[in-house]
Amino acid sequence: MPEAARGGGAVAAVAPGAAARAGLRAGDVVTTVDGRPLTDVIDWWWHTDEPEFTLSVSREGAEHALHVRRVPGEALGVTFTDVVFDGVRECENACAFCFVSGLPAGLRPSLYVRDDDYRLSFLAGNFVTLTNLDNADVARIVAQRLSPLHVSVHAADPEVRTRLICPTADDHALHTLDELLAAGIEAHVQIVLVPGVNDGDVLETTLAYLATRRGILSVGCVPMGFTAHQRRWTASYDAASAGAVLGVLERWQERMRADRGVGWVYAADEFYLLAGAPFPPVTAYDDFPQFENGIGMAAAFVDEFAGALAEAPPIESGDRIALVTGELFAPVLSHLLDEHGLLDDDSRPGVRVLPVANALFGGNVSVTGLLGGADIAATIAGDGAACTYLVPDVVVNSDGLLIDDVPAAQLLARTGADVRVVGSDAGSLVAALSTVQGRARS
Repeated sequence: MPEAARGGGAVAAVAPGAAARAGLRAGDVVTTVDGRPLTDVIDWWWHTDEPEFTLSVSREGAEHALHVRRVPGEALGVTFTDVVFDGVRECENACAFCFVSGLPAGLRPSLYVRDDDYRLSFLAGNFVTLTNLDNADVARIVAQRLSPLHVSVHAADPEVRTRLICPTADDHALHTLDELLAAGIEAHVQIVLVPGVNDGDVLETTLAYLATRRGILSVGCVPMGFTAHQRRWTASYDAASAGAVLGVLERWQERMRADRGVGWVYAADEFYLLAGAPFPPVTAYDDFPQFENGIGMAAAFVDEFAGALAEAPPIESGDRIALVTGELFAPVLSHLLDEHGLLDDDSRPGVRVLPVANALFGGNVSVTGLLGGADIAATIAGDGAACTYLVPDVVVNSDGLLIDDVPAAQLLARTGADVRVVGSDAGSLVAALSTVQGRARS
């Protein structure tokens, strides 16, 4: 049995500092601090916020006590293999729109974990339902000031909530949210919208409910996504229904901006794309409180692209580059390149956009970040052009793997083409375009 399985945090690295002086090493498992057990990195931060403390460490089957002394402000320099030490808490609901339940078979096991862990909500911005919290969890969140949290609400109406989240136990999430808010914990809220279920009047009711709670910092509305590997859904939003959602949210934004000075509620980029509506200016997203939720990414990319292009060396024409992207973002990217005189056409060779259909997931999945290596490789191989293909790094995890476990390094071998993984932000893309064209000119 691995030592970490017995409890505590497995140490990945120890930088020079107080912990290293005390004798802590990579591979050790820290089980307690001054006798208090560790369940996650938050416990570690909380219990080691002292000038002196004693660690209980398991090392190669033996137990050791390490006394740590540090000067004020000195970092401990300890990195753990994971931020939670006792396993990720999983969801106890059976949400009707659950994306994980519609995944194809054969992906890496971690992708099937239905995370509903309040610690990852605080640490990584993962949205959680709060339905699996008990009194001890609430007390800990308040005591350790784990704020802000990221919470999925979906609907305030009890009947609609039941229809959407299909709880397997008592749904006390809204009560728990109120308890946390009353204690000073703030939250960013997500609402996954399902056509005809929690939009329209139900959405109005939910927003009114949330607006009375000052600790709700922002609300993000995203459309339901589904794959071809489930049987509940065959369609999500279309142009008309997406436009209707935008109408509701724009009225609420106007009201909340007058009241609080921020838009407060924001629509996912997909709604604008589906409705054929222009993106709001970047200022309308305030400080982008739900950027990682796919809200404001496109507007920020467009804005950054223009600025980065103005500062870059001139990008000369030459049909040598194809930008690989998902079907959702392809029109935005094509319009952007055309607007700046870079898009390839019959009279002006330039940069091409190569959209990739997501055959791995199917359904309405069209975002770039969920593209698999096999789909990208097949599309590039089928394109067959003598050019450089730029693939955004959003499709690759920290281990260099795409979501179907195809190594990014294999894309060249699978396609026989010049494939390069580049940064996903606009500045990185402009730099990559300049680099490739510069090499072409030389």
